[in-house]
Amino acid sequence: MADSTVTLTGNLTKDPEIRFTTGGRGNCSFGLAVNRRWQQNGEWQEQTSFFNVVAWGTLAENAAASLNKGMRVIVTGRLEQRSWDTPQGDKRSIVEVIADEIGPSLRWARAEVERVAREGGQSSSGGGSSAPSASRAPDPVYGDEEPF
Repeated sequence: MADSTVTLTGNLTKDPEIRFTTGGRGNCSFGLAVNRRWQQNGEWQEQTSFFNVVAWGTLAENAAASLNKGMRVIVTGRLEQRSWDTPQGDKRSIVEVIADEIGPSLRWARAEVERVAREGGQSSSGGGSSAPSASRAPDPVYGDEEPF
């Protein structure tokens, strides 16, 4: 089965919230507002769609350390639906974007990229990772592949 990829550009509606699994893997979630604007009969129309974004592993850790409410970002990932039952017995479901990549939008802003060293080493600017790295497993998508 082929995965469908979505790409969204929008603004964070809240600061990213990071949690760690008992195995030490990071999980980060945030809201994304995507605005659409068009002209109809000489008048501007606007529509806003809201999405929940979830990131895992080092992507989650880097997103939580780099992003803040209001920032404009580009998210690439896949849609995933999950369901659960409430304590009252009602069925609920939600569709989320599971992020593969997150980056700042440079349309109206500048960004500085700082490479984070792997496995607890020091980055080129002297900083290290703030999360426990000794128990960190290889990324499930990229494994031990070096990005650049």
